[in-house]
Amino acid sequence: MTTIDISYFSLLIGLLLLLIPIYFFAKFKTDLTKATIVGTLRMIVQLFLIGMYLKYLFLWNNPFINLLWVCIMVFVASETALSRTQLKRKILMLPVAIGFLASAILVGCYFLGIVLQLDNIFSTQYMIPIFGILMGNMLSSNVIALNTFYTDLMREQQLYYYLLGNGATRQEAIAPFIRKAIIKAFSPAIANMAVMGLVALPGTMIGQILGGSSPNVAIKYQMMIIVITVTASILSLMITLWLASSKSFDAYGRINNVFQEKK
Repeated sequence: MTTIDISYFSLLIGLLLLLIPIYFFAKFKTDLTKATIVGTLRMIVQLFLIGMYLKYLFLWNNPFINLLWVCIMVFVASETALSRTQLKRKILMLPVAIGFLASAILVGCYFLGIVLQLDNIFSTQYMIPIFGILMGNMLSSNVIALNTFYTDLMREQQLYYYLLGNGATRQEAIAPFIRKAIIKAFSPAIANMAVMGLVALPGTMIGQILGGSSPNVAIKYQMMIIVITVTASILSLMITLWLASSKSFDAYGRINNVFQEKK
């Protein structure tokens, strides 16, 4: 089975489908029209540039260059997460970056080395796509979880101090806020996992089938993609919160302001 290529003219025709959501965004004055157009243009430019870079990345197949690319992905993901949550970079930048990098390496190498049993876990063909999938999912879940955790903690400080005053440790006092953040960030992923294959066919599986893989192979890969993304996402969140706790609270357990000042 061969993959059917999409010509640039056909791609342009396909992009015209975006005129439908843009029309409704404009009709109901949602302020999403400009954002959609700008986002689409950025997507096109960024993906073509990444495609050009990945072409050489696959040709070089150098583990050091691959690790450098992973570090770049970690930096961009960390910066994006903090900009979306409006958290202070001097407090959260390092914890978020370490959480992303450590989780991606641990879970990614486990999958590549133990599950796939590759001779070279730094092979560009496998390492870059897997780490990219992990990074994207960690970014999405961490944005929701970190924003929920710190917003609720600042808003419901009385509960936190009440728990501290009644003998709870700091970890015990923030546990209800962590619990709520986890539920809000991971409930959609767990719900999608439960109906996968019945309600929707996931993108990774469809991509592999369109690329020529058998459905059985695509299914097994999709199962593992779901497992490693959920695992890496929760692990990165726990590492981030653990590392950030020393700067999120003072020596007496009082909450520091971790949000950027609104301009």
